[in-house]
Amino acid sequence: MATWDDVIGVATSLPEVEEGTSWGNRCWKVKGRTFVWVRPLGKKDRADLGDAAPTGEIAGVRVADRADKQAVLDTYDAVFTIPHFDNYDAVLIHLDAAEPAVVEELVVDAWLCMAPPKLAAQYAADHDLG
Repeated sequence: MATWDDVIGVATSLPEVEEGTSWGNRCWKVKGRTFVWVRPLGKKDRADLGDAAPTGEIAGVRVADRADKQAVLDTYDAVFTIPHFDNYDAVLIHLDAAEPAVVEELVVDAWLCMAPPKLAAQYAADHDLG
C-alpha cells in the first residue's frame, strides 16, 4: 500500500519541483507544469464509477498521451480513470491499492512528460532511462 509520503518523497526528489495548489488541492509542478496532484473523488465521480469507486486517497498523474494512458490503465490494477478525464492525458491512482514501486514509476513518468525536454533528457540519461 502506497501513501502520500511515497508520492511526496518521489515528487520532491525530482529536479526543479515545487509544491503548489490546483483547485484547492496540493500538487507538484516542474517548471510550472503540474505532474502529480491530490484528486479526491467528487459526488459525480462516485456516481459515474458506482460500486467500482474506491475509498481512500487518490492521486492524479499526467501521462504522455492517450496511448500511454491506455497502456497504464491496462497494466496497473490500482490505476483508473473517470469520465471527467476522457479527453485528458492523466490517470488516477488509488494509493491504498498501489505498491510504492508502481507509484514511483508513475510519478517519475509523469514528471518526465511534463518537464522541459532538456531537463527530462538529462534526468533520463543520468538514471539510465532510455
